[in-house]
Amino acid sequence: MPSVGKGGNLRMNDTYLYPYSSTEARDRNELPLWRESHKANIACRNAIEDAIRQNFDGMHLDKNCITPVLEEYGYKRTAWVLANTLHELKWDGRFGHANKQWAERACIPKDTNHNSDFVVRSHPAVLDGFVTFYRKAVQALNLFGAEHCVGDRAKQDFTGKVLVLSPEALREQYWGQDYQLLYARSGFGCEPHSSGRAVFATCLSDGETARWNREDFIGVLDDKFLPDWAREKLEELMTQEQADAPTMGGMKMK
Repeated sequence: MPSVGKGGNLRMNDTYLYPYSSTEARDRNELPLWRESHKANIACRNAIEDAIRQNFDGMHLDKNCITPVLEEYGYKRTAWVLANTLHELKWDGRFGHANKQWAERACIPKDTNHNSDFVVRSHPAVLDGFVTFYRKAVQALNLFGAEHCVGDRAKQDFTGKVLVLSPEALREQYWGQDYQLLYARSGFGCEPHSSGRAVFATCLSDGETARWNREDFIGVLDDKFLPDWAREKLEELMTQEQADAPTMGGMKMK
């Protein structure tokens, strides 16, 4: 089961996407991380502008223009740059309502004198089309999200449940349903009000058990969305659990 930091062979720029402002980075003694991420954000902005310039014929934007940007900078950084742009230009009515709503869900830290550094400078009406292409590219990955979960995550005990792992906890080469479904076995993080964070869970696709944090999970999967292959794997795991259960006097202990 791939976890944060596991390598891959993609051409994607793998510079760490730093999630805090320069001020916070200074307080955390992490300015070098911020600087490298900021440079990558600017480079991604330039790549987006180039892609739009090379693929807009004056009337139409080629839908495939987003592919090289995603291959080089990945979904996360591309989203970071696009969302930051829409935040900074939220007054501009040429961006569609759906795209503005999408951008609002992204938490881009306010970084005075720096957010403007990676605002995409393409024509807003054309850039709006690029944002739409990005959102469709993510949708095409068919990832599980909050809409596939059931119950109140804050109050749920995860033990013995099939959980949906957030894509943010995975490297992008592992973005897909196969790596999002995990069977929670144990850990203080399974308990909703515990001070512990650890959740030990088994990936249903490859059977590997690893430690995750409670916040890495979106929630408990609604059973109606459980794929047939995952249901079969889950039944195998539960059968194995019963077989491995300790015995006393020839009787299985529950």
